[in-house]
Amino acid sequence: MKIMNAPSNSIIEKALSGDKTALENIITEAKDLVYNLSLKMLLFPDDAKDATQEILIKIVTHLSTFKGESQFQTWVYRIASNYLLTEKKKLSRAIYTSIEDYASLIDRGQSNAVLHAKNEGELLLLEEEVKVSCTHGLLLCLNKKGRIIYILGEILEINSVEGANILEISAENFRKQLSRSREKIRNFLQSKCGLTNPQNPCRCKKKIDFLIEENMIDPKNLRFAQHTKRSIDLVEKIDSLDRAVSVFRSVPNQQTPETLLHEVKKTINAITT
Repeated sequence: MKIMNAPSNSIIEKALSGDKTALENIITEAKDLVYNLSLKMLLFPDDAKDATQEILIKIVTHLSTFKGESQFQTWVYRIASNYLLTEKKKLSRAIYTSIEDYASLIDRGQSNAVLHAKNEGELLLLEEEVKVSCTHGLLLCLNKKGRIIYILGEILEINSVEGANILEISAENFRKQLSRSREKIRNFLQSKCGLTNPQNPCRCKKKIDFLIEENMIDPKNLRFAQHTKRSIDLVEKIDSLDRAVSVFRSVPNQQTPETLLHEVKKTINAITT
């Protein structure tokens, strides 16, 4: 789990008094945590960027509600989770998908030949793009509450007490919903994903051309693949019993777009002027 550096009490006090530098320090620490949570919930980077901007502004404008009764990171997750669960108008693309429809998508269009990769470097990037896109897309097979609980509890490894605090539910309720989401995801991966279970026919490489032709992946504008990190390689080294969750945990955190931080700082300037 990514741990943010909690601001000191003096930084928070300065921020509450309107100190721009203190406010910028707080959002700089929170931005990647919020962006990566939003990305896992919403799939589309543009939507995650918009959500992150709104959440960071809420963190700034609601800072006075932080009473120090929990860790600052827990409070940030609460603000972010509440927005991601309740906002509807701006987040309409991240629609719920049935597990059956997603299984049908996985079964279709597998090819041993990759026509859209010009060289080995492109092939490796496209393979990683498929892997991350597929796992993020699978999360949309969970309803919003089940999805946020799975992300917090299983992917980010937040315990049930803190998770319950974030979502303002009981720890028992958090554990029960996490168990249901975990079983649904694990069963799907075990029956469909070649990374989780090598006996399954699906391989990320075999899905490249199909997903490009279906406009689900744009080879000229990759959403997730990074040149220096290959999460597929990490998963393949892990014992099979742990692979279901490692498919998600192995995905490297994405950096928050710099343009987003610039826009939030402009808003802070407007608020504090």
